[in-house]
Amino acid sequence: MKASGTLREYKVVGRCLPTPKCHTPPLYRMRIFAPNHVVAKSRFWYFVSQLKKMKKSSGEIVYCGQVFEKSPLRVKNFGIWLRYDSHRARAHSIQIMKVEEIAASKCRRPAVKQFHDSKIKFPLPHRVLHRQHKPRFTTKRPNTFF
Repeated sequence: MKASGTLREYKVVGRCLPTPKCHTPPLYRMRIFAPNHVVAKSRFWYFVSQLKKMKKSSGEIVYCGQVFEKSPLRVKNFGIWLRYDSHRARAHSIQIMKVEEIAASKCRRPAVKQFHDSKIKFPLPHRVLHRQHKPRFTTKRPNTFF
């Protein structure tokens, strides 16, 4: 699977089809990171077939839904655990094992720690176009606030 575009988190629940031997097969739940729900279901069957004796032909997806952030407006630090074959790994061979929010005290990199100030201020540049007459006549006004 190529990791194309933005990866979204999906919760996929699946099981084996009921048989006369086992009327209520156990459910298996996974957190899958994929670009869309079709790829998420496909990755579910890929991982389940490695862990259990299950195949897509003898199983069913009970639930597949996107997991949204609880508080998207709050700034958070995330830790991402990856698994890959070698240092030359490409998108298809990288597996996301775990993603969790980590506390500010657990961060180690100074590039991240510099933003842990509660009174942090950022400059708001008001850039004025110095090439005044380059598009002399245009359909829209220049945007100088970024």
